Amino acid sequence: MNMTAVDESIAKLTNLINSMDEIRDVNSLRGIEGEAAHSYYESFDCMILKNKEDFYFRCRNRRPPRDRMNAMLSFVYSMLANDVKSALESIGLDPFVGFLHTDRPGRPSLALDLMEEMRPIADRVVLSLANLCMVSPEGFIETEGGAVLMDDETRKIIIDAWQTKKNDEVYHPFIKEKVKIGLIPFVQAMLLSKHIRSEIDGYPPFIMTQATS
Repeated sequence: MNMTAVDESIAKLTNLINSMDEIRDVNSLRGIEGEAAHSYYESFDCMILKNKEDFYFRCRNRRPPRDRMNAMLSFVYSMLANDVKSALESIGLDPFVGFLHTDRPGRPSLALDLMEEMRPIADRVVLSLANLCMVSPEGFIETEGGAVLMDDETRKIIIDAWQTKKNDEVYHPFIKEKVKIGLIPFVQAMLLSKHIRSEIDGYPPFIMTQATS
């Protein structure tokens, strides 16, 4: 792993986080988020350690994904978004009315807002699939238009890996308890609901500090 690239991304992200203290409008905050995402994905390829000729990452692309890693990321992100949407609905919050993602017809903006802090969990699953050789390059199909699709067997492997990951336990720094990863969307949705009802002073985002299998 090229730690220099990773360290550079960490330094950039730290500076961007610190700069948020001066932000007072949503559009500027979205701009910082865009810079942070770009910096994060700049070092993503460094964390792919096996079969890099087949599983590589140059940049985040979607609609459609143009390589195997982006195809897996989009698929796992979609499962995470559905989990978050279900969690919001279960506690009575409208997943289509967001804060940072703009509201559009049919777009679960609040679910997209809330899932941002959980993306690293999805990223770990995708990196493990590549680094542990759990998926085969032959399980992906490139169309004439350049889109990369997955066959049914590959989708099943990814779904199984995601469901297994959801049974892992992590320490939640706000509630100070270990919870299953699959319950994090529900915990965060409940905390957001409590903040909206002024039962807690602020919304505490989930930051994973420790995980156990």
